[in-house]
Amino acid sequence: MAYRTCPLCEATCGLELTMEGEAITRVRGDADHVFSRGFICPKGAAFGELVADPDRLTRPMVRDGSAWREVEWPEAFAAVQAGLAPIIEQHGRDAVAVYIGNPTVHTMAGTQFIVPLLKALMTRNNFSAASVDQIPKHVSCGYMYGDVLAFPIPDLDRTDHLLILGANPWESNGSLCTAPDFRGRVKAMQRRGGKFVVVDPRRTRTAAEADEYIPIRPGADAWLLFAMVNTLFAEGLVNLRHLEGHVNGVDEVRRLAVDFTPERVAGACGIPADTIRRLAREVAAAPSAAVYGRIGTSQVEFGTLASWLVDVVAILTGNLDRAGGTMFTLAAHRPVHKPGRGNDFVIGRWASRVRSLPEVFGQLPVATLADEIETPGEGQVRALLTIAGNPVLSTPNAGRLDGALASLEFMVSVDPYLNETTRHANVILPPTDPMRVGHFDFAFLDNAIRNYAAYSPPLLPAEPGRPDETEILTRLAHIAAGQGPEADLEATYEAMLMHALRQRAGYAESPVFGRDPDELRAMVDGDTINERLLDVSLRTGAYGDGFGANADGLSLAKLKANPHGVDLGALQPRVPDNLLTASGKIELVTPPLADDVPRLLARLDGAGNGMVLIGRRQLRSNNSWMHNVPMLMTGKERCTLQVHPDDASRLDLTDGEQARVTSRAGEVVAPVEVTDDVMRGVVSLPHGWGHGVDGTRMAVASEHPGVNFNTLADETVVDPLSGNAVLQGIPVKVSALS
Repeated sequence: MAYRTCPLCEATCGLELTMEGEAITRVRGDADHVFSRGFICPKGAAFGELVADPDRLTRPMVRDGSAWREVEWPEAFAAVQAGLAPIIEQHGRDAVAVYIGNPTVHTMAGTQFIVPLLKALMTRNNFSAASVDQIPKHVSCGYMYGDVLAFPIPDLDRTDHLLILGANPWESNGSLCTAPDFRGRVKAMQRRGGKFVVVDPRRTRTAAEADEYIPIRPGADAWLLFAMVNTLFAEGLVNLRHLEGHVNGVDEVRRLAVDFTPERVAGACGIPADTIRRLAREVAAAPSAAVYGRIGTSQVEFGTLASWLVDVVAILTGNLDRAGGTMFTLAAHRPVHKPGRGNDFVIGRWASRVRSLPEVFGQLPVATLADEIETPGEGQVRALLTIAGNPVLSTPNAGRLDGALASLEFMVSVDPYLNETTRHANVILPPTDPMRVGHFDFAFLDNAIRNYAAYSPPLLPAEPGRPDETEILTRLAHIAAGQGPEADLEATYEAMLMHALRQRAGYAESPVFGRDPDELRAMVDGDTINERLLDVSLRTGAYGDGFGANADGLSLAKLKANPHGVDLGALQPRVPDNLLTASGKIELVTPPLADDVPRLLARLDGAGNGMVLIGRRQLRSNNSWMHNVPMLMTGKERCTLQVHPDDASRLDLTDGEQARVTSRAGEVVAPVEVTDDVMRGVVSLPHGWGHGVDGTRMAVASEHPGVNFNTLADETVVDPLSGNAVLQGIPVKVSALS
């Protein structure tokens, strides 16, 4: 029996694996796991099939024309250098772009070695899946708390009232909210008398089990939330409670909310004014309340304002940073220090060359990647590095980007599959399988509803001559820095480790402040660089042993001795100690946010009523990267166009027959599923499909191709505050396929 944290979604559930040799023969939930307590979803149950997928690449691939050949690793890295070096030399570093996909945050290498690679590349053309997902929340948190990673997390296990907007955790298992068995936790809240409300354009699986489901017009969340804020002020319900003295801008929010009365926004939201007022009153009156918004509040034209207003409602009702409200996780790997105040969060340190879209969080919006490839001139993107990403299926106007990738001079992909994106690469570098590397959730433990830590050591030995993701990324960094693929790996690893020790010894609040880094180095534990860096983070973190200062504290050795994880307790209030704003207070309003409010108000007066498209989550999927696992592809067809019965009748659409969906960006044909789960005027397709194109090697996915949602997404429309793509509420025309 072996134990491992599931690396396939944000829930971080514990798995119990039965092994025969190197084969996984059974996967169950780990009943003794301190956080997930035996919970498992279909993705976790399919972990063995994913690892054993015969279509996973095991050797690097080099493309000669339209033909692929397997090569040895030295030849593959030499091909990368031969392709990248001339482009950098002739056209500069911005001629190389990077796209980082979602799976990178599910690996230790992705979270620890992407940044050194980006520093070595020194390109401003850095893109990622974040700008088709959660960048608006990063921006709003940066402005409010001074920290783009300070996400308030719903305290599910202690709340009395949960309001969810645009999220479907029954299917997603939680997002920016690490919570194994989200459904079970909410059901427990309902059993103890709490209320659960879902606001969504579609009656999702989550909404179907809510105490109240409220349909809303896609993209209208900011109007709804502003009207709730208006109600809080109008009815004297604002009560900062423990946040009094820690918040700036309350009067400014009051002024901004004046025009957003429930009556004014009701028509555009599709929600009666009385219902809007009641929502606000219930949040204010509950003993504790958590407001949680996700994809539906983020992937829209006012995604940053909606993300901001979710927290504004929590703050004005005194439900931020208190038990049962929304709280800030204190992860075990975070350093104990405050870097000091005085640097306000800013965006736009540089801008994209073609559309002048601002940099956010070190990245440019992926909605403009095709522009940068197609448009000639100084700084044109001529080469692309993709890391665990499939932007041809996951970014707007996918057809245009697909064509743009084919025009690149050179492309290299770090990926285990020959998929819709990597088929355009000149070189594919496949990492080893997840059983042969350690696992620690740096990203998701930052968003957990309870403080805990768990580490999974490698369960199988490294394969001789086959590099893991850490080595691949490091050799790419060496190539980018001009050192060549044969540069000394161990010297780089040692330099990174000593840098981490010097940093931790330099923080005044650190348990190792002032100590000799060389002394600490002699005490570092771990068989790999990832383990050693993790040991440093754990031992100098909030719960660490301080390299001997606290015998009961955390270390890598302690996590290895506790394969079911270590519980670190319920979330605790952290304001004002966690605030990194210049004022040291929560900035309820900043000029960029306030300046976008008139645009929101103007759009309210012109809110349209045409047919619009939304996406949908599916429990057996995670974006585009699990459709080649047989266990997850059983059952009825899932890539269907959901249409309300009244719209189906009006448009002469028949259940099971084909419909044509057309937008400004493109067109798809999909089977119709008539259901009253979607609002009138709204149709829904799932995200992540569109397989079976020429040049891919994913047999199971090709048998269930579906259609590419992002063929319809318009890359010219973004949330201007964050650059996030607008993937919800896309104007479309729908007709029967004649």
